[in-house]
Amino acid sequence: MARLSLSTKKKLHAALNVLIVYLRTIFVACATSCFYSWYRFQKRLRSPSPCQTVIRVYKQLEYLHGLIYESDVTCIAELRMDRRSFHRLCQVLVTRGQLRATRNVSIEEMVAFFLYIIAHHLKNRTINHHFRRSGRTISKYFHECIKAMIRCQKDFWQAPEPIPENSTDTKWKWFKNCLGALDGTPVKVHVPECDKPKYRTRKNEIATNVLGVCTPDMQFIYVLPGWEGFAHDGRVLRDAVTRRNGLKVPNGCYYLVDGGYTNGKGFLAPYRRTRYHLNEWRDGYRPTTPAEFFNMKHSSARNVIERCFGLLKMRWGILRSPSYYDIRTHRRIISVCCMLHNFIRREMVVDPIEADADGQFQDGNSDANNYITTVESSDEWTAWRDNLAQEMWNNRAVH
Repeated sequence: MARLSLSTKKKLHAALNVLIVYLRTIFVACATSCFYSWYRFQKRLRSPSPCQTVIRVYKQLEYLHGLIYESDVTCIAELRMDRRSFHRLCQVLVTRGQLRATRNVSIEEMVAFFLYIIAHHLKNRTINHHFRRSGRTISKYFHECIKAMIRCQKDFWQAPEPIPENSTDTKWKWFKNCLGALDGTPVKVHVPECDKPKYRTRKNEIATNVLGVCTPDMQFIYVLPGWEGFAHDGRVLRDAVTRRNGLKVPNGCYYLVDGGYTNGKGFLAPYRRTRYHLNEWRDGYRPTTPAEFFNMKHSSARNVIERCFGLLKMRWGILRSPSYYDIRTHRRIISVCCMLHNFIRREMVVDPIEADADGQFQDGNSDANNYITTVESSDEWTAWRDNLAQEMWNNRAVH
């Protein structure tokens, strides 16, 4: 047989390459078509039918209706406020917090997501089961509600008012010009492993040290969350006083503090190494010195901040155990819980949660020269406390 010429071989080789490319193109086209058909089939299987969609929406509306429309008992148990207060909160977040409804999620449902999570401290998968919403939707509107609360926070914090000269309140009448009480409380948090030593408290818990300041009627004036758990209360207070938008203490006024703080201008502490706590005055024991009498009255009044913290943690489950959120988000959650605490106290005439707690917790742009900006011990302030204690002792029988 005659050998093929070189030109013929080149033509056959080129034809073979064209055939291979053609076959590959056909294969890719067929494979793509088959995959697309399979994808459409699987998507059709996963997509709910119109009937399933109607049932899901009906269950969403049914659950939401049961929470916020049927009864105050259910609304308080699940969302921590009655129906009127809930709708009032929705109104505030829309008008002042710029919260906006979407085509698929109403304002009421957004706020219900938010309150349910902080009240019961449940994971998204559990909320998903109750509200028939995806975890992504719940997380998105949870954070939107936090942002709305922060935008209108001035509407929630309580402005302090000094105790007047003619006060008849048995606990506070001794402390003229007092604005309230303050203290620190630990709130458990999740932090990165490298930060745990800083957040470890004396009780070996990973927590943030939260400074809370409240009025005699148990409304928060100021809250500073975020300090590491090992930080001393006095250090946190100094930070609060020196911040630009921190705690403001007008000259001539003061707050009651416990023995862990310095007795100085603006902050009245009890006598140390003297009976103080309320349980030490039980069993008929009576004070025998001006210092003991002062401490007894001081403890009775300052206990309001302990009750405030107790009620706060009883109301909001997310403050009782480490949350699933990062420390930055958790700081905002703590502040928002305190704002909602104030809102509930103003809006609800009767608060069943407070009634339950009472039995358990008995033990700006202003002139800076008008405010106290340091936390230091003061001989003058100590002398003033001595005079006040003596005056209280002398007038104990009259009152």
